[in-house]
Amino acid sequence: MTSTVVEPAPRGSGPDVARMRDVVRHLAGVDFAGRRVGSTGGRAAALWLADQLRAVGADVRLDEFTVDGVVRELYATPRLVIVAGDGPARSLVFRREFCEHLASADLPQPRTGRLALMGDNDVSDAWVLADGFPTVRAAGAGLAGVAGVLVARGTDAAGWMPKMIAGPAAIGVAVLAVRTDLHERMHAVVGRATVTASVPLRTVDVTGVNVVATFRPLRPARLNVLLTAHFDGVGDDPELRFPAACDNASGVAVVMEAARVLHGMLPPHVGLAAALLDGEEAGAYGSAHLAPSIPDGAVVINLDGAAQLADAAHVEAGGPARTLLSALDHAGRQLGVPLQARAMPSDNRRFAAAGLAAVGIGMGMPGYQTPAETPDQVSPETLDLAARLVIATVANLATADTGCGDWVEELPSSPIGDER
Repeated sequence: MTSTVVEPAPRGSGPDVARMRDVVRHLAGVDFAGRRVGSTGGRAAALWLADQLRAVGADVRLDEFTVDGVVRELYATPRLVIVAGDGPARSLVFRREFCEHLASADLPQPRTGRLALMGDNDVSDAWVLADGFPTVRAAGAGLAGVAGVLVARGTDAAGWMPKMIAGPAAIGVAVLAVRTDLHERMHAVVGRATVTASVPLRTVDVTGVNVVATFRPLRPARLNVLLTAHFDGVGDDPELRFPAACDNASGVAVVMEAARVLHGMLPPHVGLAAALLDGEEAGAYGSAHLAPSIPDGAVVINLDGAAQLADAAHVEAGGPARTLLSALDHAGRQLGVPLQARAMPSDNRRFAAAGLAAVGIGMGMPGYQTPAETPDQVSPETLDLAARLVIATVANLATADTGCGDWVEELPSSPIGDER
């Protein structure tokens, strides 16, 4: 595995788009295998990120935490085959036509049964079509003798079923999600079709690791800024890559670059740290672990997605964030970046719950949690705007705190060109 080490920014320099693109490409590479929390690839990504942050002058520590009973892991590719009457067997395409349901019991070997409907008098040893998971949950013990359950699920605009690794608790039967149109068509062959399927899905206990980089110590009674982004993804499937370039290698690249630039610009008495967080995809465990250790009064800017800005940057504020939100609003106006109040259910909420001023910012995640989430989906223009938005927000906070001037106009442009 090659390692690209970045250099500190000279005072007055602006964000380097090429540097951010390199971070995205590297994190999305095969070496890190989708960066799922607790995986070998996730740990390797944390170590690589730590090296990059040390190279730009940060004091870096790796902060471990446990995630027990939550992460669902596919250890082989599920199978779903339908035979209607005397017709040919049809094998459905994983993640295009069906996928695992996170509430499924582990079914490592294919099991064959007739196709039946939920509510039929006899569903023993059958694969049962159900309207939705609430129906399955309500059926409870009545499903004990079934081969498994098939529920409907939609796809994204590109025809993928996005992957998740945490959700409802596992129940006692196998459950697969079938693309909605196919699920509807299967009703027509109930009673004369058989289904063979497997769901090799288990729950694993894992250890996550946050990468915490201190550029200037966070001390009481002064302006302290913490920039955050989660670096974990949902991890590769056994036979499919999930590069996680948009969610959230793009956000990581922006936070690293913004911290690098701010380190060369901010007055020395302003505290500055960056935390690259693990376990967000499992329920924001990394930020929940870190938040209690952050000094009271610190402001937190969390970036989740900086790949393709559409109509506006989405913003959610929490905690005592009025001053922070004002600085962000001013930065958006300075840069011509529209801001829109939208739900941002990410690590920012953990910091807000701890009583800190926190904003979550999202600037696009095309291909969200699918194999299509590749580095070419990340716009260099959006990376540049996102970095400038974060830098300008912190500059505005420092201006209000120290009267040190309005710096956003001083940031020189970095040539973008056609890097893609």
